[in-house]
Amino acid sequence: AHLIIKSVVPQVPLRAEEITIPADVTPEKVPTHIVDYSGEYLHFNRDFLMQANVVCVVYDVTQEETIDKIRTKWIPLVNGEAEKGNKVPIILVGNKSDLCSGSSMETILPIMNQFSEIETCVECSAKNLKNISELFYYAQKAVLHPTAPLYDPEDKQLKPMCVRALSRIFSISDQDHDRILSDAELNCFQKSCFGNPLAPQALEDVKTVVWKNTSDGVQDNGLTLNGFLFLNTLFIQRGRHETTWTILRKFGYNDSLELMDDYLYPQLRVPLGCTTELNHLGHQFLQRLFDKYDEDKDSALSPAELKNLFSVFPYMPWGDDVYTTVSTTEQGYISNHGYMCKWMLSAYLDIHRCLEHLGHLGYPILTEQDSQTTAVTVTREKAVDLQKGQTQRSVFLCKVIGPRGTGKSAFLQAFLGRNFVVRTEERSPGAFSFYTINTVQVSNQEKFLILFEVDVETEFLKASDAACDVACLMYDTSDPHSFDYCASIYKQHYMDSSIPCVLVASKADLPEVRQLHGMTPAEFCYKHRLPPPLPFSSLSLDSASRNTFAKLAWAAMFPHLNGSDMSNTSFWLRVTLGAAVVTVLGFAIYRAFARQK
Repeated sequence: AHLIIKSVVPQVPLRAEEITIPADVTPEKVPTHIVDYSGEYLHFNRDFLMQANVVCVVYDVTQEETIDKIRTKWIPLVNGEAEKGNKVPIILVGNKSDLCSGSSMETILPIMNQFSEIETCVECSAKNLKNISELFYYAQKAVLHPTAPLYDPEDKQLKPMCVRALSRIFSISDQDHDRILSDAELNCFQKSCFGNPLAPQALEDVKTVVWKNTSDGVQDNGLTLNGFLFLNTLFIQRGRHETTWTILRKFGYNDSLELMDDYLYPQLRVPLGCTTELNHLGHQFLQRLFDKYDEDKDSALSPAELKNLFSVFPYMPWGDDVYTTVSTTEQGYISNHGYMCKWMLSAYLDIHRCLEHLGHLGYPILTEQDSQTTAVTVTREKAVDLQKGQTQRSVFLCKVIGPRGTGKSAFLQAFLGRNFVVRTEERSPGAFSFYTINTVQVSNQEKFLILFEVDVETEFLKASDAACDVACLMYDTSDPHSFDYCASIYKQHYMDSSIPCVLVASKADLPEVRQLHGMTPAEFCYKHRLPPPLPFSSLSLDSASRNTFAKLAWAAMFPHLNGSDMSNTSFWLRVTLGAAVVTVLGFAIYRAFARQK
């Protein structure tokens, strides 16, 4: 903390020697750099004032004219050109208290009421060393626990940014979402912020103070949001800013009452070739959140419940496209399964944004973990998986590539159990997703499969668009030009790649036409040692069509089998039998959507 002492006592040198108080001898463990300049010097060197974190204005308690100059000269010099909210905090220091039997506070109070940047006033004696340590304590406190961001002394109420931050903290701490902090929730909060729970009597005393001073601060023997805000207002009015700042900083806030980058974006190293997944800690936390906000306990989140869950965010993190990304209930609500799938998709595609979201939701505080990174597993490099012929990964990405009009969108929606076709011209940019994610059973293990529709019209495909765990090359059996595009993409990107490829013949319910290519799709697959094309129809969604998704997941999970083993009939027989035991889509879901046709 940089401290400028402005001396208003006559016959003082223009500039005194600078001093630093080391961190280990101060209560707050922060070094304090003391700079002492006279007022005359500062008139010509105002840049020094701009560098200060706090300014101490010293007056002589025995000379009233020095008190008058606080208002007329020194405060205008320090903050005259500063905008409201950007003013340097000021400590008034009444020196020479050893020469005066009374107190100057009666004269000082009107000045303190006039200027909101004045944090406090300390009367001291430099000669007797009385209250000198207190002076530097309050100076440090003015910097480390500033009033300005929290409280408006003119309006005598918390500032909007402070109310917003404390409201988020209340919402996170209200673990059962009943809008009241129970004794148990208050003690969890107290332990998180201050290390120890409150004694039973102290808890009752707190609620009694709130009950006596507010009309709605206590309800059902618990603390409401208004009660929580009142308590923090009381702390500040009584000079206990550090209490509110301890709470705010524990929940990730900086001095501007914005969430710190270190809190929202903890460092996580993801080497090339590795992926990111939510682990059991992440799953447990997110399930706990789902249960908290699923108020009607229907195992789904309605739009209102979803809005409540994300009320602790400064923005809505999920757009309307979520409803075409994951499975929903018959009412169109996000199912528990769909909710978890969406989080797994977020962790796979953009882990840093996912960590930010977990930070907004209070993951480190509620789980008592150092950061959100403990909710994440970074998988080993894909090259190692290929070498060992096995993987511990549970999320796989499939790129669905084919000419426009092939039925890629319908294929993605069929993966979620929806048997409707979305036309390109009917797509709403904000409501349609090029991603879908669902679970698939592979070798009696539940795996997450992401389908991504590559939106390309030309035969040119960037290498980044081709990169994935399995490529699904889709052609339209009723369009004679369709397969030629898939053959071209395969030769460009996958023929010499370790990425497994599966061809899918869409619109299998329509009459098949001869493809205008040098060889038939079946011959092409045989030549390149690929499995034969898999027929798919989004209209019938029969068992063969549903098994297509299981086969894609198998190919992604066993990329080392790419080549001769992949085209081997016995391999696909094992796949089909495995998929038949537990199909991608439950028949109950399928029947439900069939009824909606």
